Amino acid sequence: MNANFIKTTFIAFSISLLTWSCTQSTKESDMKPEDMMIRIAEIEIDSTYFDDYISILKEESAASIALEPGVLCIYPMYRKDDPTSIRLLEIYADRNAYESHLKTEHFLKYKTSTMHMVISLKLIDMEAIDPQSMDLIFEKLQERN
Repeated sequence: MNANFIKTTFIAFSISLLTWSCTQSTKESDMKPEDMMIRIAEIEIDSTYFDDYISILKEESAASIALEPGVLCIYPMYRKDDPTSIRLLEIYADRNAYESHLKTEHFLKYKTSTMHMVISLKLIDMEAIDPQSMDLIFEKLQERN
């Protein structure tokens, strides 16, 4: 993949994130950073399916951000030295948002469409060291636009 793909993906993610942050209801904007569920997904895919997998993943991550208020971030990326090593940074408002995400049509489509492409999947639950800094990330993204 080239720099234009990465730049385009980042811009699309930033626009989605900005749109999300500007359209949330009061209840959703009062989410507590300490309630967030953070996960890193490590996915190894068969190189034969690389382009198909990336296309399906981009569609799913964009839909998740656009359609699910509780999905704060699904940021797909891959290792520069091994593009078949996919990593996702996933941040959900809370555990309920994550559980709800697993039942969405777009996630189920992604899961069933890519199952045969995945060699391995490891889900790593993370804990934020400074959850209050999340607001600063969103502020910086807004400033860039």
